Amino acid sequence: MRLLRSTDLALRVLMRLAVAGGDANPTTREVAEAMGVPYTHAAKVVAELQHMELLTARRGRGGGLALTEQGRTASVGALVRAFEGDGEVVDCEGASASGAGTPCPLRSACRLRGALRRAQEAFFASLDPLTVSDIVASPTGPLLLEISRTPRLPL
Repeated sequence: MRLLRSTDLALRVLMRLAVAGGDANPTTREVAEAMGVPYTHAAKVVAELQHMELLTARRGRGGGLALTEQGRTASVGALVRAFEGDGEVVDCEGASASGAGTPCPLRSACRLRGALRRAQEAFFASLDPLTVSDIVASPTGPLLLEISRTPRLPL
């Protein structure tokens, strides 16, 4: 399964903030530059994470992004589900062998669709017990902290 760019970025932002602690509160622009992503994309992800109450964002002097306690203990599986949505692994509505955009004729009797849905749920379920704190535990956290001190964060 391939994650959406916004899901990947959300996880990386939370990881970055988890290792930063109270020492640094980077701005959305700084995070975007460090991760090599467009500011507008980072801003949308940060806004969604703020809406989910996983981070706070303050403007002005002394402002920046900070991880909330809820963000620290958030389930990675729940976060991935929230960003990925409830979409199917395959698009049976608009796909056909001819590529004409008509629904697949096997849709009502297809066993593959159910198998892929179960596999997708197993993927999410395997991430459910992990928290943001878990994924930045040693050796990841110290390495991520060291990397984040460089001008560009190669995550």
